[in-house]
Amino acid sequence: MSIEVRNLVKSFNKRNIIDNVSFRVDDGHILSIIGFSGSGKSTVLKLISGLLEKDSGEIITTGGDIAMVFQYSALFDSLNVFDNISFALQERKDLRGKYTRKELEKIVAEKLELVGLSGIEDKYPSELSGGMQKRVSFARAIVTEPKIILYDEPTAGLDPISSTLIEDYIVRLKNETHAASIVVTHQMSTIQRTADSVLMLYNGHAVFHGSPEELCKKETPYTRQFVDAALDGPMKMN
Repeated sequence: MSIEVRNLVKSFNKRNIIDNVSFRVDDGHILSIIGFSGSGKSTVLKLISGLLEKDSGEIITTGGDIAMVFQYSALFDSLNVFDNISFALQERKDLRGKYTRKELEKIVAEKLELVGLSGIEDKYPSELSGGMQKRVSFARAIVTEPKIILYDEPTAGLDPISSTLIEDYIVRLKNETHAASIVVTHQMSTIQRTADSVLMLYNGHAVFHGSPEELCKKETPYTRQFVDAALDGPMKMN
């Protein structure tokens, strides 16, 4: 087990954004968290990563780093690819000075190779396409060998072909790192290509938890509405 969430609650302005949600993600597995905008998906990632404090409940994780891949890459524009990827190794207090320049170069080269971008260490984010920036953010996320990887809308703003490429790399990184991964998304292709299991949130509640195959069977009003992208159903847009 790498992530176990028990009875998680988080509220803002007296409104429960996450309301008694429980799930677990084992090592080497991907959980896709889905739901309409405002359903609390990204809030779950922020709670697990420590960016937000929970109100109640438990978040249990195994030892090791937790990596967060943000929706729009969040690379440092003023740093080249090498410095973006090696940033944590150079600047984090517990890692600063641990590696020589040659060791850093080797680590960065290995991570870039994993995401199919060898030899771009000297380029800056502005010189890269959106898909390439996303893959650099993947390399940065895994540079500390995390046990948990959290992806927030990893295919947002990408064309279908770039999305497929990113989805393939999410699966590849899972297999290479054996990390427990959570992918927040609303895209069916991402769910079907990456997820081992799926959790659907609505108004902060878990309204479905099962496999991608079970989701696509549309056996509940919630899954039917989501898969069909239907306006009519139990879930109402705010």
